[in-house]
Amino acid sequence: MQRLSPLDALFLHRDSPDAPRQIASLVLLEPGQRPLDYDSLVRIITDRLDLVPRYRQLPRHVPGGVGLPVWVDDEHFDITLHVRRSALPRPGTMDALHELVGRLIARRLDHDRPLWELYLIEGLEDGKSALLFKAHQALVDGSHTVDLAQVLLEETDEIRDLPHDEWAPRPSPAGTKLTLSSLLGQVEHPRELIANATYRTEQVLSALPVPAGDAGMTGPLAAPLSRHRRFATASASLDDLRRVRDEHGGTVNDVILAVVAGGLRGWLLTRAEPVSAATSFRALVPMSVKLKGAEDDSLPTSLGSRVRGNLLSLPVGETNAVVRLHQVSYALKGHRETGDAVSAQTLADLPGFATSTFHAVGARVAEHEASRQYQLVVTNVPGPQESVYMAGQRLAQVFPAIPLTGRRTVAIGITTYRGRAYVGIVADREAVPDVDVLAQCIEEAVDELVETVSSRRRAPRGRQRPERKAGG
Repeated sequence: MQRLSPLDALFLHRDSPDAPRQIASLVLLEPGQRPLDYDSLVRIITDRLDLVPRYRQLPRHVPGGVGLPVWVDDEHFDITLHVRRSALPRPGTMDALHELVGRLIARRLDHDRPLWELYLIEGLEDGKSALLFKAHQALVDGSHTVDLAQVLLEETDEIRDLPHDEWAPRPSPAGTKLTLSSLLGQVEHPRELIANATYRTEQVLSALPVPAGDAGMTGPLAAPLSRHRRFATASASLDDLRRVRDEHGGTVNDVILAVVAGGLRGWLLTRAEPVSAATSFRALVPMSVKLKGAEDDSLPTSLGSRVRGNLLSLPVGETNAVVRLHQVSYALKGHRETGDAVSAQTLADLPGFATSTFHAVGARVAEHEASRQYQLVVTNVPGPQESVYMAGQRLAQVFPAIPLTGRRTVAIGITTYRGRAYVGIVADREAVPDVDVLAQCIEEAVDELVETVSSRRRAPRGRQRPERKAGG
């Protein structure tokens, strides 16, 4: 039996109808020569589950709470309860897809079954189909268990035949055995005793009326969460973002975060919210760092790096788009100069499609550091620039969906893939009914920065010095 870590156990404990602890990603697929049908998808996923056995397990609590919960096999596992099918009404617009995704990501996962779901969404315009992945934060830790999307990806449209053994669940241990093994483990291994004590303490703290880090959070990005969500998307050309970087300096990540700041500014102005020169939002931005020998405040992954949360003050009050970019770039300069930063190209070159796993780890970091009083989470993960395939279909677009926690009503995730940056925005349905306006403002913030490049004329270089006139 493998026990949940204190952090995973806490995710499970904090899971609630108004703040479900689940990471999601929406993948749009191009229509292929072989249409993707439900039965084929179930068969492919069944084969891949052998690579991620945790997807057939569920958490079981120890009687009396004398130890951390353990992972046990689901003796009644039924894949059709996890792989589901839905369809959009004609004509299958993106607005209709956003509405459906908002409803699906708001639904809390059933703790009596393995903590994941996958929806095949049909009926999109232009013959496309979509897949929506949902996994609990306690399930995908990026170290022992990766996101299911990562093991479904292929480099070609050929579906590999993997060796498959008929799976049989191991009997679930009796409650008395769980209790005795937990007590014995804590006697023999003091680390388990400390882990359980930490978990119990966090349980008490999380039950307080005002969660740690939420006190004093007010403003347009802070409100009690409802049980409903909205989802919106935006996208931008990666070449445009690189042109801005080449002209004004910094990194593509700096440009993206400056775009987020500009989008938030435009959105506030459409709401007639007060915006002054001092207006800013504290964002937690998870970033990959190199592995170190000693433990630090970062969380490990199985992909060759750790992920650490960086606090960034987004200069929403700054009116000049280029100055916003310079302010963001300067704020992140320290992270780059430590020598621990992992380059975007290194992450993009990882085998498989690791972006969904890194988003999941980023969301874990945000939850782990909730006491740092940030107002929104922004995850940005670079992906491959060549085409990848899933279930024989080529990925067209991919949008992350980061969970909302505390009083934070907006979360933003960005994935770059095949020449574009894809933005997924999750918002509380009641607090932010105009999330589609925010998505539009983010795209307009890209245009605002691109215009500073295309309209700027540089003085000619390499010309001879003009001769001075006599008597001048």
